Amino acid sequence: MTYTIEAHGLVKRFGARAALDGFDLSVPEGTVHGLLGPNGAGKTTAVRVLTTLLRPDAGAARVAGFDVVRDGDQVRRHIGLVGQHAALDEVLSGRANLEMFGRLSHLRPAAAARRAGELLDRFGLGDTGKKAVKNYSGGMRRRLDLAAGLILSPPVLFLDEPTTGLDPRGRAEVWSAVRDLVARGTTVLLTTQYLEEADQLAHRVSVVHEGRQVAEGTPEELKKTVGGDRVEIVVHDPADLPAAEALLGPSAQGDPDTRRVSAPASDRMATLTRVVQDLRDSGIAADDVAIRRPTLDEVFLHLTSSDRSHA
Repeated sequence: MTYTIEAHGLVKRFGARAALDGFDLSVPEGTVHGLLGPNGAGKTTAVRVLTTLLRPDAGAARVAGFDVVRDGDQVRRHIGLVGQHAALDEVLSGRANLEMFGRLSHLRPAAAARRAGELLDRFGLGDTGKKAVKNYSGGMRRRLDLAAGLILSPPVLFLDEPTTGLDPRGRAEVWSAVRDLVARGTTVLLTTQYLEEADQLAHRVSVVHEGRQVAEGTPEELKKTVGGDRVEIVVHDPADLPAAEALLGPSAQGDPDTRRVSAPASDRMATLTRVVQDLRDSGIAADDVAIRRPTLDEVFLHLTSSDRSHA
């Protein structure tokens, strides 16, 4: 497998504090890889090292085949970076911003103008190119910021919490833009605090805690680390909770406050069909019956709990 981004044992210290403490990462070509972790986990520091903005104190990393320390110029030619805050001129129009980024990237005026037009169309901003950025919505700003990061069509794009502060519609707009980029072959490293974002976008996810990768896998693989599927029943009458627990067997867990009872489910459809029939036969009225998979929120809390991390 070809890895576009690789890191082995990265260490970065700020005084006595280790922001990265043996950080490892492997990102296959043409995929979205999520870095998931709490504030201070080391996500942004990792991005800054991989984009040559910081020099590691130990370890090694390669991006697009180039060493981030020895071949910094080559790395920068092959990457785009979109930080947490849009680096846009509020007074200029969207088109003028992109043309400015093109000129700063050493494109000739005609080439910069042509590239700006292409990117405005790609990100659904073609009819807003003449509007001042100060009049853009949050989602439009982030799409324009993504466009600016792609002025030179880099094969690798780093997105550092790209949807922070956006409303659900703006977040969905950015997600759509990222999916389009990956469909065109771009490799994306995405840092995020939004569990849903990693679940929606990432082919694989690394959970980062205290400067290290503590788990890595597909979202589904990570969910399995905290247990498999569970069947859940919400009874209509709280008095039926004991009967519903008995129906689900000795492993059932009930919660009187929510009128909810759950138990492991080895076969999703067969379990759901059986439980619905058993409820009907038992005369237990239910407000809801569902098969629920663990969420990345549960994975995140499980893997970054203080008890586990210091075990």
